[in-house]
Amino acid sequence: MPLFKTSNPALGDKTFRDAARFGGALDATDRMSLNGTVNRTGILLLCALATASYTWYSFMESRNPASVGGWLMLGVFGGMITAMITIFKMNWAPITAPIYALFEGLFLGGISAFLEMRYPGIAIQAVGLTFGVLMTMLVIYASGMIRVTNKLRIGIIAATGGICLFYFLQMILGFFGFNFVAVNGSGIVGIGFSLFVCAIAALNLVLDFDFIEQGVNNGAPKYMEWYGAFGIMVTLVWLYLEILRLLSKLRSRN
Repeated sequence: MPLFKTSNPALGDKTFRDAARFGGALDATDRMSLNGTVNRTGILLLCALATASYTWYSFMESRNPASVGGWLMLGVFGGMITAMITIFKMNWAPITAPIYALFEGLFLGGISAFLEMRYPGIAIQAVGLTFGVLMTMLVIYASGMIRVTNKLRIGIIAATGGICLFYFLQMILGFFGFNFVAVNGSGIVGIGFSLFVCAIAALNLVLDFDFIEQGVNNGAPKYMEWYGAFGIMVTLVWLYLEILRLLSKLRSRN
């Protein structure tokens, strides 16, 4: 049995069962619910939108990357630190999950504005595709078209781990002047790789939905609604960035 049944580190093996056990006997009003998790996810999206709007308009007014460079770095490292805190302190999620979303919004708004200047219209396309994928995967999961089996989990975990390892090695080798031109370029290999990564990110949403459902069924504590929403947010941020990358490759071919 793998350590994580979902490749999203926020929603690991036994997460919801442990939360339910440590939460003790709970009545219906103190338990995690599906509607509550959906509502919390909406709140996190609004938090991210608020700060994303700030860095977006700041850059569009100045047209100077330096004007939002500090906010982007704050978003990257603040989001990373807050995410790690949330993962190890699940009961802090009602506080840390919104903070994570605010940090990520700073980064996403700035990077989207940078690319918008070069490829007009790319941001709204990426947003539309991200939510389109989210709704599609939700329908697929709810309809039972994809059954979350151990083999599926292992496959997605392996693929996600391989992608993370590749990105890490690419970053390290980049310091020594080694660049994966074919993968990062706009050729067939580069576009094919981005399509593959987007597909794996989308499949992670299915695993996230499954774990949230398990949390509801296991009677996890109320704060796990925020934690479940945080897990969805982590995957959506990754998916959005990969879609942005794919669209920028496609647009650069024109």
